[in-house]
Amino acid sequence: MSKIKVGITGQSGFIGYHLFHYLATKTDNIELVQFNDNYFSQHSALQDFVNQCDAIVHLAAMNRGNEIEIYDTNIRLVQELISALRSTPKNTHVIFASSVQENRDNVYGRSKKEGQILFDEWAATSNGRSTTLIIPNVFGAFCKPHYNSAVATFCYQLSHDQSPEIKIDAELPLIYVNDLVDNIYREIISRRADKTIKIFVPETEHRKVSNLLHQLLNFKKDYLADDLIPELKTPFDVALFNTFRSYIDYSYYPHKIPVKEDERGYLVENIKSQSAGQTFFSVTKPGIIRGNHYHFRKFERFCVISGEAVIRLRKIGTQEVVEYRVSGEEPSYVDIPIYHTHNIENIGKIKLLTIFWCNEFYNPNDSDTYFENVR
Repeated sequence: MSKIKVGITGQSGFIGYHLFHYLATKTDNIELVQFNDNYFSQHSALQDFVNQCDAIVHLAAMNRGNEIEIYDTNIRLVQELISALRSTPKNTHVIFASSVQENRDNVYGRSKKEGQILFDEWAATSNGRSTTLIIPNVFGAFCKPHYNSAVATFCYQLSHDQSPEIKIDAELPLIYVNDLVDNIYREIISRRADKTIKIFVPETEHRKVSNLLHQLLNFKKDYLADDLIPELKTPFDVALFNTFRSYIDYSYYPHKIPVKEDERGYLVENIKSQSAGQTFFSVTKPGIIRGNHYHFRKFERFCVISGEAVIRLRKIGTQEVVEYRVSGEEPSYVDIPIYHTHNIENIGKIKLLTIFWCNEFYNPNDSDTYFENVR
């Protein structure tokens, strides 16, 4: 079966970033078509983009700002995409990202509801198909704080010594962005026959705002104050903790570990965890590099206990490389952020001994490991 050519409007946004890089790992059945935000102001470029796509995930939208501007912008983006779609004979599948707010009395929700109507009308009079996804409140790594996610705002504030405030202690249906992009992927490859369909994307968890803040406050105390890996009982706990970690500045690492020394030698508590996981070690010869891969969900800790090394990180889709020089002579650890390709190089003259910890056992059938050179 031929690959499905997929384009993502809003590719540079929060969900678009995660979806693009998730689909990039599905090379057996997905071929990505690059999108640039300025295509919406260049009709010929938008037409060329549409002509290349078998499926388009329409994420581009305005969430915050002047009410008239939000409504006009979101409807205009839908209309311009439909205009480009009408110029192609292909039976394109449009997956429209709507929201649980579509039935609320606000301009954003109204723009989403009317956007669905426009896409459905296009599908009814063309060879195309329209799928509308009703999406709960999305959270995850790199979401913009003070924009459309209380989780992002709280995580940023707590990791930067600010004091969060609860304005409305609402019940929130939440979906982790990793779960959302997997749902979108499954919809892309489903090859449904429906001309138009509305799908309610299942939430990952349902929480009150105060409950979320309480858990995030515990993460801050355990991880940043007490140097503990917190208790992570459920996939939601892991997702929320990985989200919290994504707002910690790179400068926090390498994090020094207290050394308890006496006439016998010294002792270092390099991993204190309230969660189950797997500890392992490696011996690396001088000049050798290990790694050059990234993870979507795994939480890993690197701690050099003998020798000298450089640990390098780069957020996938970006160019900046962060380097940490570490040594067994000055014990410290580096916790690897998700969505960051990373490696460790022995830059010393002796063998490098590194202790690793991961929050889950290695599973060769689901390793959550994707290879990409750091540089």
